[in-house]
Amino acid sequence: MPYKKINSDEMILRDHLAYDRTILAIERTLLAYLRTAVAFLAAGATLIAVFLANKLFLILGSFIVLIGVVVGIVGCQRFLELNKRIKMLHERVEDES
Repeated sequence: MPYKKINSDEMILRDHLAYDRTILAIERTLLAYLRTAVAFLAAGATLIAVFLANKLFLILGSFIVLIGVVVGIVGCQRFLELNKRIKMLHERVEDES
């Protein structure tokens, strides 16, 4: 663990602000994943709705919708994992003080 050398008594305001910036960056990344997922879902649904009679566009639209769902799930999983890891690290540093 690279952070076991951290002494919370030596943490200064800059270190606490870096933690806050990291949390905000993780949230921005989640929002980017969700924005991309919604764009894929909208594009796929549009292909399905507009070209309902054409089998090729129906398959393509369904595939794009599936990609949107996968992107949303991956983004949420990454957010939960990173958020858990950074909070665990922060709690451990706080407990040492």
